[in-house]
Amino acid sequence: MNALGRHLLMELEDCNEEILNNLDTLKEAMLAAANEAGATVMGESFHRFNPHGISGVVVVAESHLFIHTWPEYGYAAADIFTCGTTVQPEKAAEVLIEKLGARKHSIQEIARGTKITERVRSG
Repeated sequence: MNALGRHLLMELEDCNEEILNNLDTLKEAMLAAANEAGATVMGESFHRFNPHGISGVVVVAESHLFIHTWPEYGYAAADIFTCGTTVQPEKAAEVLIEKLGARKHSIQEIARGTKITERVRSG
């Protein structure tokens, strides 16, 4: 890997609105995503907004998984940032797409820390 980490930015559309507004179900989906990716879960924090919407983070030893939901639009924005080579963030993305019932999605991947790795290699 020529970067310190991989950062997936996810646009999840036409999702199941009930899931997007159910804190327990959303938390379970995020934890399942982290576990399926092979990440080491260190903690989590979620907040339900009134009248709807949830923001949450699963902190993993390798970095984090974040999600913000807009149930009224069937939309969620998620990001999965992992460092090292043992975690597979694309597996976490697949889990979220499936568990949120996203009928449309896009994923943009950004390599993080590439300038650092270039500097280390060139000495």
